Amino acid sequence: MKVSMKKLDGSQVRLECVATPEEVNNALHAGQLGFAQSMGLRPEQGKTIAQVAEEKMGIKNLDSIVEAGAIQGLVPFALDKKNLIPSFPPQPEPKSALKRDREFAFDVVVALKPDYELKSYDPVEIRVPAFALNPEIVDQQLKEMAERYTTYVTADAKPVEKGDSCLIAMKCLKDGEEVAGLTTDGRTYTAGEGYMPDGFDQEIIGMQPGETKTFTFEGPGLDEDFNEITEVIDCTVTVKEIQKPTLPEIDDEWVAANMPMYKSAADLRADIQRNVERGAREQYENYKRQLAVTELARRFEGKIADEVYEAMRANLMENMRMELQQSGQSWEDFVAQNGGEQQFGMMLMLQTREMLVQGFALDSVFRHEKLTLTDEDIEAACRAMNPQANPKQLRQQFEQSGRGFALRESAERLKANNWVLEHAVITEFDPTEQAAPVEEAPAE
Repeated sequence: MKVSMKKLDGSQVRLECVATPEEVNNALHAGQLGFAQSMGLRPEQGKTIAQVAEEKMGIKNLDSIVEAGAIQGLVPFALDKKNLIPSFPPQPEPKSALKRDREFAFDVVVALKPDYELKSYDPVEIRVPAFALNPEIVDQQLKEMAERYTTYVTADAKPVEKGDSCLIAMKCLKDGEEVAGLTTDGRTYTAGEGYMPDGFDQEIIGMQPGETKTFTFEGPGLDEDFNEITEVIDCTVTVKEIQKPTLPEIDDEWVAANMPMYKSAADLRADIQRNVERGAREQYENYKRQLAVTELARRFEGKIADEVYEAMRANLMENMRMELQQSGQSWEDFVAQNGGEQQFGMMLMLQTREMLVQGFALDSVFRHEKLTLTDEDIEAACRAMNPQANPKQLRQQFEQSGRGFALRESAERLKANNWVLEHAVITEFDPTEQAAPVEEAPAE
């Protein structure tokens, strides 16, 4: 992408940009992918997203529908090219039509992130509880490990009740054909735990060991177009026996048989202890970093533009909506649980200001202390964002999507936060000790 920059009044600049045909094609492809995901379109072998959209939704020109999003998706590449960080997302001004295999020209006016100052850059003072590790966490993890190796043995015969485990044999047919995934000669099944549809459990509960029953139940399925449908299953079930779960004792013999990479049960426990402590210390350091930046933010001076507030608020709301959608909770229920629209709006406004002020305060420290970024700093920021991801691959994803500037900003703020914590005056206290009561002055 070719990008030239012109200084405007105040803290604004104008970028004049020309995207290459390859960048245009990539932006349109990304837009089509986003459209398919939002509309629930599933990919089909040998067909493009546009072809699937035309067949399923009658869309003749998918590029025209995703054009606005594709143009917006080119803006980060222009920002990254000039290493600019905007105060809020800028809007592109197209100068030509967006067409595949052609260059695309657009301008974008960027309001640059302002430089704020703090009242003081002296070390912050924070009080934190002394680090302590709850030994019960290790015991709990060993218990959960044992539960994953649960075995089932024969229990006293009785009718099946909700929550009971039983050994069953069953043959299931759909439209006269055997359903291989359900048919079995012997499988442990726990009634009423949601492993099978309610109609199945209703028939199983009350059956005696040795009893056979034939019945029909309904269950969820997918048709050839991956639409959800209700399937009718014909089923013959025999309850062979009632069972009870048995947890193994994690001793040296069990470890040798199931986890031979450890020399003994004590060795296994020590490794769990190390992992638990490492995770707990990471959380403890994050907690101290948050306390330090919260204290630092009290020194912030300056006025934040309304557009910046609105952009951050919109971003927070979008992230919340995505999380709620994934959890299956409605936005209306979430707002109601948080005190209704007025109280939720106030809470969101305070959270928006807190995040903005803390970020700008860390920017000030990074600049004032003349800190610089290294590759290790950027990868540390990637690990902080997603500890499970490969930091090099995550960095590559940011840079290939034009969001390298956002990653660098996160890395700068993390490094500044670490610097603030390293130079902080930290007072530790024992959280188990009760504060001495304050004696009241005698009445006159």
